[in-house]
Amino acid sequence: MLANFRNSFIVLLAFTLLSACSGYEKAMKSKDVNYRLAKANEFYEKKQWQHANSLYETLAPVMKNTRNYEPMYYRYAYTFYNMKDYLSASYHFKNFAESFPNSKDADEVEFLYCYCLYKLSPKPSLDPTNTERAMEALQNYINTHPDSKRTVDANKYIDECRAKLETKDANAAKLYFNIGQYKAASVAFKQVQRNYPESTNSDFYQYMIVKSFYKYAEESIKDKQEERYANAVNAYQELVDGYPNSKYLRDAEKYYTLSDNNIKKLRNEHK
Repeated sequence: MLANFRNSFIVLLAFTLLSACSGYEKAMKSKDVNYRLAKANEFYEKKQWQHANSLYETLAPVMKNTRNYEPMYYRYAYTFYNMKDYLSASYHFKNFAESFPNSKDADEVEFLYCYCLYKLSPKPSLDPTNTERAMEALQNYINTHPDSKRTVDANKYIDECRAKLETKDANAAKLYFNIGQYKAASVAFKQVQRNYPESTNSDFYQYMIVKSFYKYAEESIKDKQEERYANAVNAYQELVDGYPNSKYLRDAEKYYTLSDNNIKKLRNEHK
């Protein structure tokens, strides 16, 4: 009996799939625009995004400038979004917003354009172009829709994009340090501080500046060492003054003490 039930279920499933496919094929071949639109909307409501997308694509050229074009194109853009094709979705959401600036859906669609760009933003180690594009679009949305309920999310996504860019820049600075390019590391960490003044990692960057200056001085010729150890001492003082509760102070103090002792030693040698 169980085997018969299983076989019946498989037959029913196959019939259902066949019926759905045949309905789609029939709609694709139909020259009746209204029928195709009705079937596309039916597939859309059933969340069969690919079928709906393909039908809407055939309808877009023939329905342009008709009263049904706006709602059809709105759903067409959404099919890409629901299929997670964010590149195509961003294009069509942007196109919708430009084509129907007075639409009741304009605010939503403009935000979704930005959100798709945000979704295209890659991990920090990759090319940041899409991340920067997303930030620019989101900021523009906030500027032009200051009263929108979506600005809270837009700000959150900007912060996430900024964090990615910060991570990328900080990792580049760390790489300089790890390969022994200590002067470049000190410059890079200082630049990260300038670019991201609100960062919760600012004290770490200052600590790495202390460390980089010390390492750079340590490897320098003797004539340059005093000046470069002095840079480490000054950087440590900036850490103390700017971040008195930093967890990096104790470790940084070692480099301060070493630098200060080396300065005194070098001065004694010159006497």
